[in-house]
Amino acid sequence: MKIRLGGFLVLLLLSSFWVPTYKMAKLKYNGGGDWYANRTALPNLIDFCNKNLKTNFSPQDAIVEVGSAEIFNYPFVYLTGHGNVVFSTADAANLRRYLTGGGFLHIDDNYGLDKFIRTEMKKVFPELNFVELPASHSLYNQKYKFPNGLPKIHEHDGKAPKGYALIWEGRMVCFYTYECDLGNGWEDFGTYPGDTQEKRSSALKMGANLIQYVLTQ
Repeated sequence: MKIRLGGFLVLLLLSSFWVPTYKMAKLKYNGGGDWYANRTALPNLIDFCNKNLKTNFSPQDAIVEVGSAEIFNYPFVYLTGHGNVVFSTADAANLRRYLTGGGFLHIDDNYGLDKFIRTEMKKVFPELNFVELPASHSLYNQKYKFPNGLPKIHEHDGKAPKGYALIWEGRMVCFYTYECDLGNGWEDFGTYPGDTQEKRSSALKMGANLIQYVLTQ
């Protein structure tokens, strides 16, 4: 069966994937926020997906600027950080073209991102609002089952983790993980002394679910 995601062609064979080698990318944005955080997160997620989902991602992630034409080379783009995010008018227009053309953005609040990213994503999709996904959503029921929804990886304010989505014409184009620190759980074990192997495993499995969902929705 063939599924076309914008310019991306995915060939599905039973429960395994075979795809031409492509890369995940981390999004570089303006505003002074630490877009470069979670340095080891994507390589570890890539390795986990290639081993457990049989994807064929290049082992090293790329860096792509939000306003660059290069963004269209990546089926999955990851945005993280703690601080300010600013999209220019051109940035927002480019990101909208990418997302409506088949691309996907995962926003991972590394603590402190929320008040900035909501405003900036309104520039991209002024007609859309983030909606919280219920625990029954298929994203949480891919290869790995999360009956309670998004797992909690790091504690900050005692709030429950929330998974929000932007849905454009029936397709999820953006998944926003809040009060979760999912990407921190993808990093090398020992990066955060209080983390456990169980939490890291949970984070990687949730990330794999997201990749599986993105490639098959």
